Amino acid sequence: MRLISGYISREVFYSISIALLVIVGLDAVTAVIDETDAIRNNYNFSDVLIYVSITIPSRVHEYIPVATLIGCLFGLGQLANNSELIVMRAAGISVFRIVIFVLRPVLVFILVGIFLGEYIAPYLDQLANGQRQYLRKGESTLDSASGLWIREGAQFMHFNAVFPGGVLFGVARYNFSDDKRISEASFASRATYNSAEGYWVEENVSITRFHADHTEVDKKLTRIWLSELSPQLLLVNALSADRLSMSTLFYYIDFLKQQGARASVYELAFWKKLNQPLVILGLVMLGISFVFGPLRNSAMGSKIFVGVLVGVVFNIFQDMIGPTSIVMGFSPLFAVMTPALMCIAAGLYLLRRER
Repeated sequence: MRLISGYISREVFYSISIALLVIVGLDAVTAVIDETDAIRNNYNFSDVLIYVSITIPSRVHEYIPVATLIGCLFGLGQLANNSELIVMRAAGISVFRIVIFVLRPVLVFILVGIFLGEYIAPYLDQLANGQRQYLRKGESTLDSASGLWIREGAQFMHFNAVFPGGVLFGVARYNFSDDKRISEASFASRATYNSAEGYWVEENVSITRFHADHTEVDKKLTRIWLSELSPQLLLVNALSADRLSMSTLFYYIDFLKQQGARASVYELAFWKKLNQPLVILGLVMLGISFVFGPLRNSAMGSKIFVGVLVGVVFNIFQDMIGPTSIVMGFSPLFAVMTPALMCIAAGLYLLRRER
């Protein structure tokens, strides 16, 4: 039994790996083509390749659910086409025992997805985006159409590039008086966060103060900047919600609730990440049930086509019901779990029919 378990697990693991490699590879090629439109200044084609390469862990994390579905269909489909599954069933191995054998390599990819999404992908995504913006705009060019805008009280701030660990380039800050007139504008080529003291240090600062009848210009090599902004808060604003780690999302949801602000978008992203293992299990159960049921005698191309189709339909349904929960006001957790539970229920139903 141990040999059969290892054989099935090995076949499924290789199949998922190949599916993931192909999907991520195609997505990376598409990303390179799309990114060429952003080439300008010091950002050239070699930097495009570096940018896309750095974001590959994020792409792997995104496509693990679909890759596991296609990989399971492909791996089990190969065994079915070679009549190996029939021999196993004739030897007394139940369908649910084969399901357990299949789920073992799937759990490896679930753990890899959790590790990438929590520790690797957010950091590399911020690094890639920061490097991209820095090369496109540098330290001294203010491009209000891109970069990051932040408001803190009566102060508006714009950053050309945000790097991990609290490093900013192209820091423009605008202070407004109570009558909504600009009172001071400053620009620093760089700012770094002093985590021990809890403040920012700006470098090469140019300050313009606006008075009723004249302006005053001042320049400083360094300046201490006291702000409630932290590198973690900037990370939340620099990346989209679905690219943040669960710990960062949990921290920001709590922060928004303390401020009395809505956190529905971030709650949805948090529950999506937390329930990704359940989504993967649901898709795998559905894929296995197809191999033992409707697609038992189908060609390999048909199995892969159905896997891709189910993955696309699942993503569309999940992308529809998620924003609907924000608009209609029902629980994001319900919106995330419903598609996964539906897949698990459908898979179990089809498998029970084939017992």
